[in-house]
Amino acid sequence: MKQKDIPHDFGDEEPGTARVIPITSARRRSDGPKADAVEDRVVEFLAFLRRRLAGEYEVDEFGFDPELNDKVLLELIRPLYRHWFRVETMGLENVPDEAGALVVANHSGTVPVDALMLQVALHDEHPAHRPLRLLGADLVYQLPVLGHLSRKSGHTLACHEDADRLMRKGELVGVFPEGFKGVGKPFSERYKLQRFGRGGFVASAIRAQVPIIPCSIVGAEEIYPKIGNFRSLARLLGLPYIPITPLFPWLGPLGLLPLPSKWMIQFGEPVRTDQYDPEEADDPMLVFNLTDQVRELVQQQLNRLRLQRGHAFPPFF
Repeated sequence: MKQKDIPHDFGDEEPGTARVIPITSARRRSDGPKADAVEDRVVEFLAFLRRRLAGEYEVDEFGFDPELNDKVLLELIRPLYRHWFRVETMGLENVPDEAGALVVANHSGTVPVDALMLQVALHDEHPAHRPLRLLGADLVYQLPVLGHLSRKSGHTLACHEDADRLMRKGELVGVFPEGFKGVGKPFSERYKLQRFGRGGFVASAIRAQVPIIPCSIVGAEEIYPKIGNFRSLARLLGLPYIPITPLFPWLGPLGLLPLPSKWMIQFGEPVRTDQYDPEEADDPMLVFNLTDQVRELVQQQLNRLRLQRGHAFPPFF
């Protein structure tokens, strides 16, 4: 057979010339979408580093760094949210897309992991991907590294001035009125709300004329079941408590691993405050009654959600 009779699809290439296939093209055909996804993540990460080194990022007056929060801080805890605790979120339609609001949630878990999971839920699951500006205790900001990272992730000191400013700016603010009494309560008192303080959060919501959204979190109570407390050591270190759990301190660092309980987070119907005049925030009886109403809503919702979830560790029981 003559050379010209041999079929080929090399276009205008000269006979006998080898066809060179680009390495990148061959790799993409062999590895498929997974290789493209990895390459895109590398490119995105390098662009992120370039912006950080060039100072091309924004930080607000409270120290909140949205890009660092999304790309680094939340990314570190997303595996816990999605795969370890398998969090289910309900009632997100009760959280506004843009306007200011105050999310009031129960607090538990010995270590405040619930605050982080609540933050991921609203950022990742809400249609508007809303950042939650949590109000933290003084102790958080007395610790150098933790205090700095808290500011970067959008948290701020739990004071009326900061809360008022954030809500008037249209931010979504989160508060745990039980404080250390809630997060550090013994396992025998799980899912029983502690006192909601003096209602400062209600007064702030009235002044800012924003709705209060009752939020219930089920699952945090079981991650570090607190069965005791090293009181003397806690007082020596200036801490509210140092917990004793079934695994800590007996298993050393391994005892710090949270148990993989099943989590559910529900946002209830908003409690309106725009029916009151801002000046009524100074009425102690009104503030007390509204605080008690919100507490009761969170407790009732918590009871229903706990029954709906069932066992804390469904794969094992």
